[in-house]
Amino acid sequence: MWEKYLRQKGATGVEASTWRELLERIIQDTQEKQRIVHELGISTVTLSRWTHNTTNPRMQSLHHLLEILPQHCNQLRSLIVDEFPHFANTTIDDSQEEGELFIPSTFYSRVFDAYTTTPIIQRFWTISNLVLQQALEQLDPHQSGMAIIIVQCMPPWNDQKIYSLRERAGHGTRPWSMNLEQHAIFLGEESLAGNIVSTIRPKALQSRNDHQGIISAHWVEWEESAAGYPLLRASRVAGCLLASSTQTNFFTAQRIQLLQHYAELLAFVLEPHEFYDSTQITLRTMPHAIEQQKKLVTFRIRVAELIAQSLRDKIPMNLTQAELIVWRQIEQELLFRK
Repeated sequence: MWEKYLRQKGATGVEASTWRELLERIIQDTQEKQRIVHELGISTVTLSRWTHNTTNPRMQSLHHLLEILPQHCNQLRSLIVDEFPHFANTTIDDSQEEGELFIPSTFYSRVFDAYTTTPIIQRFWTISNLVLQQALEQLDPHQSGMAIIIVQCMPPWNDQKIYSLRERAGHGTRPWSMNLEQHAIFLGEESLAGNIVSTIRPKALQSRNDHQGIISAHWVEWEESAAGYPLLRASRVAGCLLASSTQTNFFTAQRIQLLQHYAELLAFVLEPHEFYDSTQITLRTMPHAIEQQKKLVTFRIRVAELIAQSLRDKIPMNLTQAELIVWRQIEQELLFRK
C-alpha cells in the first residue's frame, strides 16, 4: 500500500490532483513522451494541449492512454472520471467519438507554405483542396458519410445587392462523390447556407425535421444532418463553410467548433473584395437543385461559346472572366424564371 502511494506521487513528492497534471509529470521523460505520442498517433503539440487544459482528448484516446500506461492506469482512470464523469460509461469502441478541437499546427504550416509559394491564379483551388481534404479526415475519420462545401456570395448586382450564393468547391466521402464541384448549385434564402450568411451566425440542423425557421431547406438523398459556419473577415461575410452528414445529431458543439476553425482558415485565403457588408445580403429564393440542373448542364458549352465569340470579336477574355459571365447569366435566368 505504501509503494502504491509513492507511485502516485511525482518526483516532487506531491500527489497529482488531475489527470492532466499526472500526464505532464509522466512525459517529462522524453522517451516516454515520444512513445505516448507514437502509440496514440497524435502530435507533441496535441499532447501538450491536453496537459495545459487547452483542448480535450477524445474518449477513445483516453481509453488508449490507460492501455499504454498500465502502471498508472488506476490513478489515471480515477482522475479522468473526476473531470469527465461520463468517461466511466464509455468504451474504447464508442462510435460517438469527438474529434480534436484544434487543427494540427503542422497543417497550418502546410497552408501558409502553399499561400506563399502558389501563383495567385491557382491559390484558391490549391489551398481549398488542402483544407477540405483535411477537414473531411478530421470530421469523418471513419468515412461514415460526409460532404463539406465552400459556399460563396455571388458578386453584387448594379444595385450592390447580393441575391444568391453559389457552391464553389466541395469534397465528400461515400455516398457523396470525392469531388463535388461538378454538382455545385445556387442557394438562396430557402437554404441553410442562406440563413447562415444572412444572419452571419453558425447553425446546425440535426435532422430532416429540424427547420429552425428556414423557409424550405432542401435535403439531398443521403443527408440526415447539416451545419455551417460563416466565412468572416471583421464584420464582412464572403459565404459559409457547409457540412452534411449521413447521421442524425452528428454536429455536436465540438464538431461545430472544429468547422469554425476551418472556416476561419478558408477566410484567410479569400481575397478582400470577396467579402461584403451584411446590408448587401438580400437573398431570394432559388429553385430546387433538380430544376437548376437544366441550366447548369449547359455551363461548359456556354463558356466555350463565349470565349470563341470573344476571339471572333477580337475582345480578349480569359477562362475566369468567361466563367463569371456565364455564372451571372445562369443566376439571372434562375432568379427571374417564369
